[in-house]
Amino acid sequence: MTTMIAKGLEGIIANSTSLSDVLGEEGVLLYEGYNINDLAGEVSFEEIIHLLWHGRLPTAKELLLLHDELANERELPEGILHFLRTAPKKANPIDVIRTAISMLGLYDLEGSRDSLEETISLNLHRAASITAKISVIAAYYHRARQGKSFPPIIKELTEAEHFLYLLQGELPTAEAAETLDVCYVLHADHGMNASTFSARVTISTLTDIYSAITSAIGTLKGPLHGGANEGVIHMLQEIAHEAAVIPWLEKALSEKKKIMGIGHRVYRTLDPRAPHLRTMGIQMCERLGETKWMKMAESIAHYMKEKKGLNANVDFYSAIVYYSLGLPTDMFTPVFSIARSAGWTAHVLEQLKDNRIYRPLSKYIGPPKGRKVLPISQR
Repeated sequence: MTTMIAKGLEGIIANSTSLSDVLGEEGVLLYEGYNINDLAGEVSFEEIIHLLWHGRLPTAKELLLLHDELANERELPEGILHFLRTAPKKANPIDVIRTAISMLGLYDLEGSRDSLEETISLNLHRAASITAKISVIAAYYHRARQGKSFPPIIKELTEAEHFLYLLQGELPTAEAAETLDVCYVLHADHGMNASTFSARVTISTLTDIYSAITSAIGTLKGPLHGGANEGVIHMLQEIAHEAAVIPWLEKALSEKKKIMGIGHRVYRTLDPRAPHLRTMGIQMCERLGETKWMKMAESIAHYMKEKKGLNANVDFYSAIVYYSLGLPTDMFTPVFSIARSAGWTAHVLEQLKDNRIYRPLSKYIGPPKGRKVLPISQR
């Protein structure tokens, strides 16, 4: 009997979830039954956090309570502030974030709980702490590597406003904050992607939530996952001019190079998040009076659609939006991690409610049984 192997677990259903659904053939993304097109630009990131953690959009009172809870969790332990100040200035920010999130577990002395209900409640509090602190960690490290001071926490600001304020040292424009908020909404969750699966596998051993989110961040940083948006800007910078787009693409394709931000593992049609980011990217580039990058991106997207039948994905246009917001390229993946912390923590909570440790099989393809162990003198 031949055992079928699904490399990368493609097509294998490993678990059930109510959090999000990626309908690849239709180009649809759902959060708890809501179409992403109905959510983006209509509800805030905080509302999405509540939706993913509790299965429904919040009332006005619940939203205010969630905002207060997140705002009250933003302060970092002194040990982590010291780490951010002393971490290597040339370290990759996503590596610093991964390490700092792991360090948070050292300051959590709550321990575990006996009942499942108490465990879920405690981890819900920890989810709020991680979600609130991850953007502070990202912004503070960026300032530390520039030799700048850490701005004080402001509790009145939204998550998007607060991150931009900490990063830049001044209050952001309403337009910038609203743009980043939509980006957070679009990136909050996305089915059983690699980093989410990593978080669920880790928490399924009944380890702590900090270990699970650390696993997720380590997975996200890969260039085939969250690191792809950084690759888009590097690609555009390498091409440099709109006239060079087609020759560059032809050469790259002839050399079998991957075109960053094009195509998707699940979507067989347009990534539903891409149009929102494309629209924001166009608007921002026009306001900045720098349309070069968007024109180049549009040329790439058109060529790849015409020649290869592949669509631009969320990474393709998010890179231009982040770049237009003035974010350094190596902060693109950290921003992704800030948004996705909502989904990761929600999946951790969901996994714990009906947990079974992940233990897939593997097909052995090594030497057959019966090999003899020879004395070292005869080898």
